[in-house]
Amino acid sequence: MSIFISYMFLGLSLAAPIGPINAAQLDRGIKNGFWHAWILGWGAALADAVYMLLVYFGVVHFLETPFMKAFLWLFGFFVLTYSGIESMVSAVNLDTRRRSSKESLFKSFFAGFFMSISNPLTILFWLGIFGSVLANAAEKYNPQQLMIYSFAIFFGILCWDIAMAFVASTARKLLTTRVLKAISVLSGLSLVGFGFYFGYQAVKLFI
Repeated sequence: MSIFISYMFLGLSLAAPIGPINAAQLDRGIKNGFWHAWILGWGAALADAVYMLLVYFGVVHFLETPFMKAFLWLFGFFVLTYSGIESMVSAVNLDTRRRSSKESLFKSFFAGFFMSISNPLTILFWLGIFGSVLANAAEKYNPQQLMIYSFAIFFGILCWDIAMAFVASTARKLLTTRVLKAISVLSGLSLVGFGFYFGYQAVKLFI
């Protein structure tokens, strides 16, 4: 049980660093409430699961080819830049008193999925962290145990998603509209910043 908990905390530590997903969850939670932020996290978690499986089956190296790297950097640039601009534009009309949202949960889910699946840093992260953990664990545990401990990592990621959704939706209820607009704009700027970083990395590959 202690091993399961240690792998769960590894999942928490993988999800916790500030990045596009956390910024997007904060933005969705402020504008639309808990469920949209949580569902966005589920979309990102699905992308994480895809990369975990690719690492597990040893095919993730295909994604490290220069062509695929350039494609993913560019895809990430467009997804994050668009999401960031959309976030800042919609922040102007933010009304925390409105409890219903015109945005569907499916849109939030796929936004999280595409943000995470198009992030080359996610690939390198899973290849470096999960790949080394998997290689080390394979020497000690059988395949069934490996699957259980992989699930523990995934469970830790989901726990962080719930925490982020709760923080964002709680802030929505406690903070003033002006402060929430400022946070939403900063989240949008953060997404645009990550987007331009991805674009810069793509240009470097082409040069």
